[in-house]
Amino acid sequence: MTRNRIIYTSVFLIIVVIIIYSLNGESPEAYQKTIIKAREKQDSFMRNSEESPFVQHNVQYHGLHYFEPDLKYKINARFESIADKKIRKLPTSDNLEKEYLEYGYAHFELGGRKEKLLILENVKEKLLFLAFGDATSANETYGGGRYLEVTHDGSNSILLDFNKAYNPYCAYTEGYSCPLPPRENLLEVAIKAGEKNYDH
Repeated sequence: MTRNRIIYTSVFLIIVVIIIYSLNGESPEAYQKTIIKAREKQDSFMRNSEESPFVQHNVQYHGLHYFEPDLKYKINARFESIADKKIRKLPTSDNLEKEYLEYGYAHFELGGRKEKLLILENVKEKLLFLAFGDATSANETYGGGRYLEVTHDGSNSILLDFNKAYNPYCAYTEGYSCPLPPRENLLEVAIKAGEKNYDH
């Protein structure tokens, strides 16, 4: 009886997992292929495009390095709007400042910890901006923090896919002015996802 119960439980869990991935329209294998394809496209851009920091500054390109894609770092976070939005001045890598408008907070859990990240808005370009640092910064990843592209549809949730976290151009060569993460976006948790430090 116990053995049958274990078998039935295992089958049930497998069915649940299949249903969940079906509803999401994505399996771990399909997701991994999507991420790898995007990384191959980025590699081609960095190697060949006239807009690449390596091509523009005539810097030898050694290839980008990443953590393995992991679905646990694709997080549907709770979004909290900021009512009284203020202008935030972020210091940059070249000791200047760039201004952004506060947009909202993304709340999520990772590694058993409750975290939140401040999302800013580039008003001129009408784009959201999210820069963060974590426990991997200055070790496995770039010390100046990484960026994450996000969009928001006005709902109470927002997608954070840290597998798509990328380095600012300052990680590769000089000559760029890269905003640093705001203080509240310096997380203690290790986000082992996305782009690693560039090997010069």
